[in-house]
Amino acid sequence: MTSQVGIAMALPAYTVDPAFVARRAEELGFESIWFAEHPIMPVHSTSPFPGADDGVIPWTYSHFTDPYIALARASAVTTDLKLGTGITLITERNPLVLAKEIAALDFYSGGRFLFGIGTGWHREETEMMGGDFDHRWTQAREAALALKALWTEDEAEFHGKYYDFPPVRCFPKPAQDPHPPVLLGGMAKNVLRRVARWGDGWLPNRVTPDQVRESRVILDTLAAEYEREPGSLSINIHGQAPERDLVNSFLDAGANRVIVRLELCHTEDEMASELDRVAAAVL
Repeated sequence: MTSQVGIAMALPAYTVDPAFVARRAEELGFESIWFAEHPIMPVHSTSPFPGADDGVIPWTYSHFTDPYIALARASAVTTDLKLGTGITLITERNPLVLAKEIAALDFYSGGRFLFGIGTGWHREETEMMGGDFDHRWTQAREAALALKALWTEDEAEFHGKYYDFPPVRCFPKPAQDPHPPVLLGGMAKNVLRRVARWGDGWLPNRVTPDQVRESRVILDTLAAEYEREPGSLSINIHGQAPERDLVNSFLDAGANRVIVRLELCHTEDEMASELDRVAAAVL
């Protein structure tokens, strides 16, 4: 029986081969592995780091590896382990390029990709990468709709404010039908309605089991409102402490999976010990 527990790998990940982590994680029985992204971090910034008393951005954020390269390595040495982004900064990527990257990863992995998305908290980074920070979720919706068209239509076109392209062909198509699930991160006021309108699941991190229980009811109600099957929209709790009681409380509250965080490791020996510790704690 596959567990409902995934791992979010501590970064900077380039000090430990993602293939090593993925292979060991699958052997231990974890359900999924998740990588975050920050493609570039400006030297000078006025954007405060969320949740930090001093607002200072941790040094590790300048050392994130590319999540898709890491997940490709993970895919090549595993069979069943699901491969997630927690999260892709969707407004910082061109959907015409991203569609093929994701489709290829999903195709070669046999349909194991989970597309966690967010819009970030760093204004300078977002704007430097071409995102509209003040309207980033409006832009994110356009990007997701453009991606879905590219994944599901033989000749796809899109005409919006942020993305506008004539009929194009984009192959291969993803292995998953109709496409990898789009999981919306964050705790924004309208996040559950966004999930019900154009997403496939919710990927919160700063949340409690009671909030999950309440949100499960709201999400099922909204699904029916948008003529979607209640219960079809997943709840994926990200970045939690590796504690069995905490994991079980989220699952009992209606979550579909819980992703626990690993401590930062700089060697494969350290990572092997960390994976064993966390597996013993939650699996």
